[in-house]
Amino acid sequence: MRPRPFRSRLLGAFLLPAVLTLTACGGGAETDVAIAAGGAAAGGAADGVSVTHAQGSTTVPATPEKVVVFDLGALATLDELGVQVAGVPVVENFPDRLAKYAGDGFTKVGSLFEPDYEKVNSLDPDLIVVAGRSSAAYPELAKIAPTVDLTVDSTRFLSSFRERTEALGTIFGKQAEVKQRLDAIDTSAAGVKAAAGDRTGLIVLTTGGKISAHGAGGRFGVIHDALGVKPAADGLSTDTHGQAISAEFIAKTDPDLLYVVDRDSAIGESGKAAKQVLDNKLVNGTKAAKGDKIVYLDPFTWYLAPTALSSVEGMVKAVGDSLS
Repeated sequence: MRPRPFRSRLLGAFLLPAVLTLTACGGGAETDVAIAAGGAAAGGAADGVSVTHAQGSTTVPATPEKVVVFDLGALATLDELGVQVAGVPVVENFPDRLAKYAGDGFTKVGSLFEPDYEKVNSLDPDLIVVAGRSSAAYPELAKIAPTVDLTVDSTRFLSSFRERTEALGTIFGKQAEVKQRLDAIDTSAAGVKAAAGDRTGLIVLTTGGKISAHGAGGRFGVIHDALGVKPAADGLSTDTHGQAISAEFIAKTDPDLLYVVDRDSAIGESGKAAKQVLDNKLVNGTKAAKGDKIVYLDPFTWYLAPTALSSVEGMVKAVGDSLS
């Protein structure tokens, strides 16, 4: 079947507002998932699922069959849930478990930052998923098909992550499996938080031989906010790129635990590895180094796909292991 022309699809969106409803709101919006009128109550033949997400409220077909995904966290979660997708972004360094998405069996619809709108339109998708890096493309993608922005609010990471993942579970009829795994994450996180005690931690990212620190409420702040490791330094930037620091700063802060994300490794860039950047007298003199508590975090889990179900499970485990 040939895809409907782009203009006719836009016209359809205006003529059938019940199919796609968009309401602008902030990135920290609460997520509310409900079956739309005439849905599950009508003999199981659901017309659609209404999802309130980071940029509005969208009604999507129940269990959509043709899905385009621009976020690696959402893609990994859908893969774990056994949901088939049709279109994915071009990614140079998929981990082995997602390597199939680099193949010809999946239409490449642009990059994580820049969609190929013609390719997306040609697929005639039932649902488009964006988040994080791809969230800026939401307004244009929403003109093509029902689109949801599943960006997670880092200031309340675990609760926001739960909302976004529950949305996927509801859309694809995977509520029971999602609930089981989310409940297990919450239980494990509570145990890690209790074990953290008064230990302090500093979270750093290395790239191009430089170091940045990331504080509570930031992109890696789950370590402090939800898992209870006390910040070794207060007032650090919550900006996406963190706060530029030096080895002297690490030495002065002297954390009990030093958590490290190697960005160059995550994106396949050559250069000095994080271990090389941090291998100096100042860092080696810290409590973290002396106690063998410099923790090198998995780059895909923490940098590329931090909102996948398996990623958050891995995050909680990594921090828990670091406290043992």
